Amino acid sequence: MVGIKLSPMKLDQFLKWKGWVSTGGEAKQRIQMGEVEVNGSVETRRGHQLSSGDRVVLAGEESVVGSENAAGP
Repeated sequence: MVGIKLSPMKLDQFLKWKGWVSTGGEAKQRIQMGEVEVNGSVETRRGHQLSSGDRVVLAGEESVVGSENAAGP
């Protein structure tokens, strides 16, 4: 089995990569409104740098950065 290695990614880029938002503007808005959690805490910085193993949640969807279930759409 081959793991997927991701380059360091900012939170707003991750939301777009996952297909959870359509645009960077939508990502920015949802992050600033407190709709996104990283590792169980609300994250309001769109430039927050994600690390492998971080858990990101938006609208009931959850993904672990760097895991197999983090594959894009």
